[in-house]
Amino acid sequence: MKRRLKQLLAMTLAAFLGFGIHSPLLAEKKKKKQKKNADLENVGNREINKRSLNFYSIEREIALGKRLSMQIEQQVKLVTDPEINEYVNRVGQNLVRNSDSKVPFTIKVVDSDQVNAFALPGGFFYVNSGLITSAESESELAGVMAHEIAHVTARHGTENATKGQIANYAMLPLIFMGGALGYGLYQAAGFLIPLQFLHFSRKAETEADFLGLQYLYKTGYDPTSSVSFFEKIQALEKKKPGKLAKAFRTHPPTGDRIVKTQNNIATILPEKDQYVINTSEFGRIKAKLLALENASRPKKGEKSGRPSLKRRTSGEVEEVSDDPADDEERPTLKRRK
Repeated sequence: MKRRLKQLLAMTLAAFLGFGIHSPLLAEKKKKKQKKNADLENVGNREINKRSLNFYSIEREIALGKRLSMQIEQQVKLVTDPEINEYVNRVGQNLVRNSDSKVPFTIKVVDSDQVNAFALPGGFFYVNSGLITSAESESELAGVMAHEIAHVTARHGTENATKGQIANYAMLPLIFMGGALGYGLYQAAGFLIPLQFLHFSRKAETEADFLGLQYLYKTGYDPTSSVSFFEKIQALEKKKPGKLAKAFRTHPPTGDRIVKTQNNIATILPEKDQYVINTSEFGRIKAKLLALENASRPKKGEKSGRPSLKRRTSGEVEEVSDDPADDEERPTLKRRK
């Protein structure tokens, strides 16, 4: 009897110390410590934010996104080159196939030199040409796109709408990298962004960083590209602030965000022998976009074709163009005293 009691005590002690004997309590404790949605092997089969409050069905969310996309496309100029669109769509669809998304994606390229990308509820996804020309590699471009796909997958747009954080459905496109893209887009249309919305989105941004990093990795790209692009954005803000949308400048990627991403790479992503960093196709598409961008700029001495305003000063008239490309050529005028 005493011998049996000693064996039971030894087994119990070994179980709690983790000496190769299964303990339901220990397993449950370990399970609780595991980060939510960190199970890479189940990507594609997971229900992200399944328990979150959301009154929108998937069908209703897609319908909402379609209506919003029609509004967007009335306000922006799209790139129509088939080769560029096919390439960007292919990169995006590869990421979608390695995500938890439950909706199909429609991906288009916006003709804008601002460094931006945004995804509407229901999978309507827009990538600025400026994002492509600012990226150094395909993996950096894919990193930003994976982040946007994660926002749609986690249903952040309709989740916020359900919680009453957004008063108008037209504000839903603001969910993206801290609200950056929507801010730059809708500011021109006269929309205002409530600060409480941007503050609320920080939690969504952290989740999108976490999920997007997994999708980038599962697709075969180098996950450290996410970090390198964050760092590039910080440098770009100092060098050419006009290249970033205003909210992007208001909420730049913080050191804390970079540290979290680095930590996630180290803790949840198993190392691979090789990653995709860049492709020759990316270089060709980037060069084509840069050529199109340069071709659209007026040559030295030529008018841009845009309207000019004349501002009357004391005794002289100063011509003011709204073309940013004219800034470098504009002479310095002295006001008469």
